Amino acid sequence: MFTGIVEELGIVRSASARGLEISARRVVEGTVAGDSICVNGACLTAIRVGSDRFAVDVMPETLRRTNLGSLRSGDGVNLERAMATGGRFGGHFVQGHVDGAGRIASLAPEQEAVLMTIAAPVELARYFVEKGFVAVDGVSLTIVGCDSGTFTVSLVGFTRDNTTLGRKRTGDMVNIEVDIMTKYAEKLGGGESSGITLEFLDKHGFLAA
Repeated sequence: MFTGIVEELGIVRSASARGLEISARRVVEGTVAGDSICVNGACLTAIRVGSDRFAVDVMPETLRRTNLGSLRSGDGVNLERAMATGGRFGGHFVQGHVDGAGRIASLAPEQEAVLMTIAAPVELARYFVEKGFVAVDGVSLTIVGCDSGTFTVSLVGFTRDNTTLGRKRTGDMVNIEVDIMTKYAEKLGGGESSGITLEFLDKHGFLAA
């Protein structure tokens, strides 16, 4: 389990169809082979860990659903270790199970922030709720607006400076993980036919801090 609070920007040292080797400092501290590290929002298992790098295998399912297959040597990646018991919980419940990839439709400045609008797979649209959570390339963000095909998030300066999102351009692909709570709400509530809908949970403050 992760929180969507990026600990470090890593740099891809090498990339192949089977895996990645990534330069890092902070996330390798206390990490051993077999531990989980979230890379651009995808939970991966470290197979080798050194003092300044780690290596992970990437399975075909991960390549199908994420942007990891497009990474090349020198690219930056968002990194987060699995949440430690007793640690601060600054984001939201992020599993590291990417639901699909979207593309950045637009970037628009809004005072000190930047509004990023992302075109998402149509099958994910029902999980986007204004003021609800979403993880984009592993970064926990709040949705400030959404429609049937897109959602918008507001990026503050700290997020732009300390994650890969500040380097993104229109047309770039990003990994999307919807809030697991919306999936549970849909499953337990029976979707829109039940009195417990995503709109109900949003109205009563269950989908956002």
